[in-house]
Amino acid sequence: RCKESFLTHDQRCRMNEDTGADYLTPWQISKCVDGGGVGVIDSSRCNNFAAGDVVISFNWPWQTHAVMTGSDLQKVDPQLVDGHLSYFLGAVGITGLTALLGIREKGHITKGANHTMVVSGAAGACGSIAGQIGRLDGCVRVVGICGSDQKCKAIVEDLGFSTAINYHLEDVPTKLKESCPDGIDVYFDNVGGAISDAVIAQMNNGSHIILCGQISQYNKDVPYPPPLSEETQKNLQSKNITRERFTVLNYMSKADAALCELSQWIKSGRIKVLETVVNGIENMGDAFCSMMKGGNIGKQIIKISH
Repeated sequence: RCKESFLTHDQRCRMNEDTGADYLTPWQISKCVDGGGVGVIDSSRCNNFAAGDVVISFNWPWQTHAVMTGSDLQKVDPQLVDGHLSYFLGAVGITGLTALLGIREKGHITKGANHTMVVSGAAGACGSIAGQIGRLDGCVRVVGICGSDQKCKAIVEDLGFSTAINYHLEDVPTKLKESCPDGIDVYFDNVGGAISDAVIAQMNNGSHIILCGQISQYNKDVPYPPPLSEETQKNLQSKNITRERFTVLNYMSKADAALCELSQWIKSGRIKVLETVVNGIENMGDAFCSMMKGGNIGKQIIKISH
């Protein structure tokens, strides 16, 4: 029996009957919504867990208390996050793993090669971590694309991005040319659509796309990953640009080492974590809608209890 502490809402695809992913099932009408959560065990009949243990789950119901099976839970060590339990849902959890392993497996960043990296959705939970990892792994220039001046300011001043582009107010192709004078070598793609078309048009020969998400396309009845425009597809082929779907669950054998690395970076201050925290289960719907409109900076978190 678990007491809820935090819930996270990386769940847009589960609002579709076809989630586009084998590992995601759609939410069922009349059933309790679930998602990623971290909390504390009140009592246990399972030998692997005891009262007071901190646990996480990808299938945590959106409620203040829940009875769950042990196979749905994973015990975590609060020392990994210096007691910031919500980090297990983001920077030292599946989100951080997606950023780190995505870059390592698909980005092919080489220190000393003067690589330029662009991140779309750069002020979101995954993008904000990915940009910092790109810098730490050796990129000389990291450019973020965001949806507000506030977000642009946050990723540059707080997270160390080289520069940021507000796609609502600025011409993305023009700003990319100014911000990436040597072209683009690595693109961490969270959004797809017109923004990604603009980035791919300026990518160098032999560059790499980390296909993490396509949030701009999820309301359309298209397969995942969504098909590209004819011009963009020609760019990929003529420049030998790699664009392979990335699913972090395929690399979980590397998860423990990656989580330790993320933890060390955060504890040392080399990676900074941004969160938007809303208090109270009664505000979960509003927080979810705000996130889908771009209202969050960093990970959107609902804090249920202390």
